[in-house]
Amino acid sequence: MKTFFLMVACVFTSHLLQAQDIRQRSCTNQSISQQVDSLKKSFEQSGFMVLKEASMTMESEFEMPVIVPMTQGAWYHIVFIGDPGSKITEVRMYDYDEKQVYYKKLKPELDGNIISYAYMPKFSEWHMIKPVQVNKKNKECCGYILLLKKVKGTNEGMPTR
Repeated sequence: MKTFFLMVACVFTSHLLQAQDIRQRSCTNQSISQQVDSLKKSFEQSGFMVLKEASMTMESEFEMPVIVPMTQGAWYHIVFIGDPGSKITEVRMYDYDEKQVYYKKLKPELDGNIISYAYMPKFSEWHMIKPVQVNKKNKECCGYILLLKKVKGTNEGMPTR
């Protein structure tokens, strides 16, 4: 097992032993909810299905790791919607070998609050998506992540990574 994921598992396990009730808290933001509904409808019309989705309360300036399995050759689309009030929204994604395979940074007041990208893994393996937001007004901010997979049509025009 690779050191990165082993380390994450050890840290997660130690936190569980210290506090038995560690859970990710969901959040509600009307603006984000409307964006999610619109994006899901658009992607579903393009032949994608939602594999995983979650709203999450995030602490400003701290990454929120999301670990997902991905299948070699499948066409995925990952969407992170940050709090519109955040000053910076950023997403990094790593493969199982701890290689960064994606990075994007936005300033929501200039670029909007949605980071959306396509990805086709070279191998069937776990990937870690790490969104982070910087919000100077609120210590806690709302974020939403979608993992979609192409189920209809072809993968033509899809860039491989």
